[in-house]
This record gives sequence, C-alpha cells and structure tokens, in this order.
Amino acid sequence: MTCRFFRARPAAFAVLAAMITSCGGNPPARPVQRAEAVRQPVSRATEQPVQVTPVPPTPPPKVVGESAIVVDVVSGRVLYAKNADVPRAVASTQKIVTALCVLDAGNIDKPVVIEASDGNCEPTKLGLKPGEVYSRRELLKVLMVKSANDVGRTLARDVGGDQPGFAAMMNRKCASLGMRNSNFKNPHGLTEPGQYSTARDMAIAARAAYRSPLLRSYTATKAFTFRFNDGRTRLLENTNKVLKTLPYCDGLKTGTTNASGRCLVSSGSLNGRSVIVVVLKSNTPNIWNDSTKLLRWALERPTAGA
Repeated sequence: MTCRFFRARPAAFAVLAAMITSCGGNPPARPVQRAEAVRQPVSRATEQPVQVTPVPPTPPPKVVGESAIVVDVVSGRVLYAKNADVPRAVASTQKIVTALCVLDAGNIDKPVVIEASDGNCEPTKLGLKPGEVYSRRELLKVLMVKSANDVGRTLARDVGGDQPGFAAMMNRKCASLGMRNSNFKNPHGLTEPGQYSTARDMAIAARAAYRSPLLRSYTATKAFTFRFNDGRTRLLENTNKVLKTLPYCDGLKTGTTNASGRCLVSSGSLNGRSVIVVVLKSNTPNIWNDSTKLLRWALERPTAGA
C-alpha cells in the first residue's frame, strides 16, 4: 500500500524528503567549485595574487655577512644560501620566536603587571617600573619595534611563569616549526653559553611570523608613540634601517651583540611576491647593504615569464 501511495503521489514524496532534510537529514554535499580550489591567496600589502618567487637568473650579490639565506615566503623555497646551517648567536632576532610564543599563549589583551625582576637585563630597555600595568599587545609591539629587553623578560615571565620556563616554550616552538639547529635560553637574545640558531632556522621562524597579520603590522611599523602609565610618552623608532630606505621592505627584526655581530631578518613584498632575507654576523654598515642587495636581487625583476 505504501508503495502504491508513493507511485501515485511523487509530489508528496518530494515534500516528505524535503521535510526530512530540514529536520536533520544529510543534504547533498555542495559541489566544490574548481575556481575556489585553485584560487591564489591575495597579498594585503599589494592587493595582487601572491606568487611563488623563482630563483633569479642573475648571480646573487656578494655579502659580507658570514651566514645568509633568501627564502620565498609562500613556498619556503631557498633562493640563495651562504653557510645557512652554521650555528651561531643571533641576538635579538630570536625575539621573533618570543613573539610567536606570546601569540600562541592567546589572551593578547591580558593586563601584565610589571615586576622589579623584569628590568634585570642590559642594555636596551623601555624603562618599565614595578607596579605599572600594560597589555600583552602593547608590550609585544614594543618588543618588535624597539627590541626592548626588559619587555622581553616581562612577556616571558607572564607567559612562561619564569625565564627558564619560557625558554623551554621557545624550544618547543622551534621543534614544532622544524627548526632543527636552534637552542634558546632567554627571550631577548643577550649572549648565553649554549644559545644559538642558524640563518635557515631563523628564516623558518620569520615565515611563521610573516603569516601573522598582527606581527606583520608591528614589524612594518617605522615609529610610534608609547604612553606610560603616568602619562609620559616616548617616540619609539624601528631599529630596522632597511624598512626606512627600501620602499617595499615590510619587516622584520634586528639583532646585535658582540658575539653575534650585526644581524637582520628582513622581509619584502613586490609585484605579488614576498621573500625573507636573513643575514647573520655582519657589521655596520654592511648589514643594511647586504640585506638591501639580497632583497633587490630576489624581487626587482619583471613578472613576465617568471
């Protein structure tokens, strides 16, 4: 009888099926549009489709830095390498890893109370005072623009409980990213025995940071005014000079100690392509020249036939 009912009333069957679907039945899967599957990501900086950067046809420029690497942001392809796997001190460029760990902790607007121990470092400081309160977001921006070591210690204590605990977090983050030749002992990069990384590993960390819109905006900031709790203000200028001299440079982080020499992890975007350049153990003024030359070599080429 049921069969005769549905044969006689196909329209009723269709209505019943629609009711079942609306009440929790499994609707047919929406076909995947081919255009969606192959659509390229768009660079916000250029509003152009992001492209993989090919190896330039011209020889790379000579650089003074003892270690260097140029990596395509999208694919991770290495375009140039010089002693890229030699372990060495990388100074404040390791604050890129510090920033990644802070982001991983979440709650970016959490208030942080400054403690006296946060200032137990030299030489670059913001001059925070015990009892002052700032958000993680405010402190992270200072860390990436001005490279203040007391800010690094503050964030490390807040996120990791103490300095060794945060260093363990940094090393776990490195392992998760595939940084196989790095070992960090503090959040700021001041020299410690057994602390090291490589140009290749720092490029891996920089690619991860570049994927964060927040960190990209901070590392591209040329200067901003920081307001202390007591109303004082201080203009903080980015320590990355290439950011101010090369129009398409958009980050990332400087570093300098006696052990590391001059270091710079820089990024650039042009014609829909983006690269990371790492130069370690250089000097002044060659750190800026080295990085600029490698960015130009990688990006200043016609897109046609690339």
